[in-house]
Amino acid sequence: MGLSQADELASFFKDKPLNGPEAQHIQILRADPGAPPSKIVCSPLRRAVATIAAGFRDRFNRRPDEKILVVNHLQEISRNPDTLCITPPHAQIQSSWVEKSSNMCDFQILYDSQVDMSLHVGDKALNTNGLKRMTDFCEFLFSPSVKEDFVIAGGHSIWFRAFFQMFLPYSVHHASKSKKIVNGGVVVFDLMKAETKRGPKYMIDPKTISVVYGGF
Repeated sequence: MGLSQADELASFFKDKPLNGPEAQHIQILRADPGAPPSKIVCSPLRRAVATIAAGFRDRFNRRPDEKILVVNHLQEISRNPDTLCITPPHAQIQSSWVEKSSNMCDFQILYDSQVDMSLHVGDKALNTNGLKRMTDFCEFLFSPSVKEDFVIAGGHSIWFRAFFQMFLPYSVHHASKSKKIVNGGVVVFDLMKAETKRGPKYMIDPKTISVVYGGF
């Protein structure tokens, strides 16, 4: 997405009055004092990390010790060249010339100090696919390493559409199954886990899907 769209997201967080049904979600997204703790995770593709860095910059300015945790599970599904990750395993992301010329924030300082690349293993492995990465992401969310009940995931529209298609009940008809989230859009939902004889199963609770910003 363009940096101007990330700037619009940052403005939304800054200026949105807390008087609507999405008020609690906005407080969590902004990490307001007293809000439940949340963790920010992101695709390793630079455009996704840049969106999180710019869109949530006020949160990061207030919380200099907070990290964006890069996880390969969120890397885009398509085979297009722009879905490949050029950042080597565990290496810090390097800002583009566009980001270097932007006055929204100092992208490189944020990349160096507030992006955690410890779980980044490089580009998509040959033995993986979109379904496996989505399932691995669900397992990661319910793993002991994620202690927060609220996770903010920065990723890509095709990945999220596929995620809704996979984990919403088959009988549920929802725009998320056929339409992509708009650039910079914020959508919230509850992900549930059930243990079965065939292993864990995951499902999005359709009643909890809510658009905070942008939509489909």
